[in-house]
Amino acid sequence: MFQRKPRRFRRRSNGRQNMLHNNPQQRMRTNQFSNGHLRNNFKPSLSAEKSLEKYNLLAKEALSSGDKTLSENYLQHADHFTRIIEERNKNRDKIKVSIVDKPTDLNTTVSDDKNTSQSNEIKNKV
Repeated sequence: MFQRKPRRFRRRSNGRQNMLHNNPQQRMRTNQFSNGHLRNNFKPSLSAEKSLEKYNLLAKEALSSGDKTLSENYLQHADHFTRIIEERNKNRDKIKVSIVDKPTDLNTTVSDDKNTSQSNEIKNKV
């Protein structure tokens, strides 16, 4: 039977002259142009609260137009952002509780020093 030749992994350069092999540092790109604009041209992402409001509004509009499937899709997105907000608030509360619960050593030391100095002054007067 007819057998094919094994393929070679050599490609035509189209005038690129192996830039990848010569200098790999030139090939790497950043996500920004030199003027500071992002490459993907998308708006910066909204906050979780704004996204929650946006998807709730879109779900209401889709439901009012009669598209239950699209409305459910938007509600799932809104639920995702609700979970993000709840988790962020829970983490913030944990941090606040841990800060309030920890007594600082400086406060106890200062109050002990004040009591000691006041008792020493009383003893010196007597």
